[in-house]
Amino acid sequence: MSVVAIHPTNPKILTFRASPLVLVCATEHYGAVINRPFEFERYLTDAAEKKQTLSRLFLLFRELQSAMNPASSCKPESTNYISPFPSSGPGNALDGLPRYDLDGRNPEFYDRLHRFLNRASDHGIIVEVVLFSNTYSEDVWALNPFHSANNIQDLSPIPWHDYTTKRDAARFARQIAFVRSIVEELNRYENIIYEVCNEPGGDFPNDANPPSADEINEWITSLIAEIRETESKLPHRHLIAGQEAFKYKLPEELINPKDVHQFSEKAFHEMDFDIVNMHPLSNMWHRGENYDLGRFMCGSLKLRQLRDYCLSVYAEAKPLNLDEDNAASRFMDPSGWIIHRKRAWTTLMCGAHYDMIDFSINHHLETGTSESQQHIRKWMKLLSEFIHELDLATARPMLDGILQVPCDVCPSALFVRQKDWFIYLADEREGNEAGGLITGELLLDLAEGSYALSYLDPADGSWTGGGVVQGRNATNIPLPEFRDDLLVRLECASSDDAMKSNQK
Repeated sequence: MSVVAIHPTNPKILTFRASPLVLVCATEHYGAVINRPFEFERYLTDAAEKKQTLSRLFLLFRELQSAMNPASSCKPESTNYISPFPSSGPGNALDGLPRYDLDGRNPEFYDRLHRFLNRASDHGIIVEVVLFSNTYSEDVWALNPFHSANNIQDLSPIPWHDYTTKRDAARFARQIAFVRSIVEELNRYENIIYEVCNEPGGDFPNDANPPSADEINEWITSLIAEIRETESKLPHRHLIAGQEAFKYKLPEELINPKDVHQFSEKAFHEMDFDIVNMHPLSNMWHRGENYDLGRFMCGSLKLRQLRDYCLSVYAEAKPLNLDEDNAASRFMDPSGWIIHRKRAWTTLMCGAHYDMIDFSINHHLETGTSESQQHIRKWMKLLSEFIHELDLATARPMLDGILQVPCDVCPSALFVRQKDWFIYLADEREGNEAGGLITGELLLDLAEGSYALSYLDPADGSWTGGGVVQGRNATNIPLPEFRDDLLVRLECASSDDAMKSNQK
């Protein structure tokens, strides 16, 4: 058995069952196991039919419903929440149900977990197993089995933000034991990767003695080491994905001081991640450059910034996964889904991986709605089919040689097999200005030779031919009229020829 791994010749992608793999999905909100009414078999069957290659899975964390963040599989009612630990008392937790025994094992949880992972394996779907999460507030922390009031182990009370630190030795020892037990339990699976903590964050304003981002990174590093040490004695070694802790507050002179600040240098260079998971935010930083990737759930596209961030980290040694893109996920309509279609295509054309939450999927709606089936779920299938038909081992982002594009268009591109140039063109206008008719042409530098020209509509997957183009300096490429986005393919007629853009 061979577990999912970094590809041997293209370290920006993965390999699984002897085939190149890109992580691409519109997934449910990660509560497939912990939410009892959720029929995960239906969800996974549909995900496989839609060619989705990843499903993210929380083992412990559950959320509260809010006006902005709607009901989801990650927000079960307390009576339907399935914890890894038995809820047997004595005494009641803060939700009124019996307290948890952190030394015990809940058979229902492990039965669902194994059935989920086995079914995902049958479908060839990678599962990102997420061990812990930021708890964000005292209200959410009050739902957690590790909260002192919710278990029979007499752990000391702590503020919510200390949960993701090593400050309380007894609680940290329990976390270590939980990680070790899960890693030993799941070592048999070839289709999993691990993430220690979802959305870790530090440097909280207005709190007494809050942990810094560096302190939370130290906690993550210790748990990564525990995974590595535990697996060193087991048959298989699994990839570990994750991000460094973001900062809730930075000096006021930095832009957008009201939003959190996410950095990537430590994740790529200092922390022992195999894959870097970044949740797109409006204050993303890399190597001193700031990127506005859109505010959380506000419906902004920010396509050029997204592209430029992905390209800026492409030179780093580790793969980038834009894990949990929530730019417009609460807008469950075509306008919101088109934003995510554009962001997904742009991300993959820049050599990265992409994951968004599809909030149309919930318990009793495990395959989404009829509208989401016709739109985002169909579109993500077409994208996955397209990307996995390419020779991914040779695929590289390639903007050199694109001299001019139509107004209001953001280009991104992949160069494949030294002969195929795929140029993705997307309307980058925001809000009500988006969706207008795009006309014009491309101006490209091409080496001399003949090129077969064709176009793909990302909305319906249809290809149309464009004839043959003769390459030269500043070659005009005619474009059909389109709305929202279009993929252009230029295939060199001779495998001995090479596009000038690849020679720069």
